[in-house]
Amino acid sequence: MTKNLIVFIASLTILLLAAGCQPEKSEPVETKTVEETTIELPKPEPTKPEPTKPEPTKPKQPPAVSFHDKCADIFTAYVSDTGMVDYKNLKYKKLTLKKLLDEFDNLDPNHYKAWPREDKIAFWINAYNIQMLDIILENYPIESSRILRLFWPPNSIRHIKGIWSDYKFIIMDEEFTLLQLQRRFFRKEFDEPRVFFAICNASLSSPSLRNEPYYGRTLNQQLDNQVKSFLSSPRAFEIDRNAKVVRLSAILQPTWFGSEFMSKYAIDRKFKDHPPAVRAVLNFITNYLPEQDVGFLETENYTIEYIKYDWILNE
Repeated sequence: MTKNLIVFIASLTILLLAAGCQPEKSEPVETKTVEETTIELPKPEPTKPEPTKPEPTKPKQPPAVSFHDKCADIFTAYVSDTGMVDYKNLKYKKLTLKKLLDEFDNLDPNHYKAWPREDKIAFWINAYNIQMLDIILENYPIESSRILRLFWPPNSIRHIKGIWSDYKFIIMDEEFTLLQLQRRFFRKEFDEPRVFFAICNASLSSPSLRNEPYYGRTLNQQLDNQVKSFLSSPRAFEIDRNAKVVRLSAILQPTWFGSEFMSKYAIDRKFKDHPPAVRAVLNFITNYLPEQDVGFLETENYTIEYIKYDWILNE
């Protein structure tokens, strides 16, 4: 049986081979080289750098005007912190003062024109105050007549005849008097009423002289300080709450400097019972007074009086 089975299996195998029933051969897999299979990726476009925003150009600051420093030695050496002037010792510096006035005369007008507005205002305030010192020294000690002493004390500047109108000086090759400076620059060109708290009339009731020059870069602060300092004096401002009276410096009268405040401060929302020039002054000074005084001025009924001006020399 075993032999017959083997023969049968062998025969069957031969028949199958002859019938083509051979096992399928798998086709060879086509292989590609590395070069053939490399996938080319799209090249990234070069990134454009973002345009840098230019930094905003800072406006060029004009160079500081150094001319005002020429006045510093006189003011710091001979004017006290309270505005009193040492005329006795300043008299020995008359030649120095004359040289300083020559500096005002020799200033190139083209240089002046290029200055900022604040420096121009500072220049004329310094010129006014220096010239006032020179006029006082020309008449120091002040001589008075017996008749005039009936009206003013012996050391009053009212004994100096023509102090504002007769004494002439030269600035940038042009002739001026103190009165002409007031009219042309302080009353017209600059329209800055705080200036009237900076020019000194060499008297006790005047706004005090600073022991430093005025500078364009600090002008606003200096002028504000002058106003506050002046109004803090009983010679300039006082409220009598019991009598319902407000007393103001004589220089704030409409016929003196009071009308110079009208262009900026004569608004009619407050102080409607007062004339425009007085209303303008009240509107102005409320920016510099303590809150309780402002409240009184704005809401109470009162009359205005002007304090008698003291013309005694500021020494």
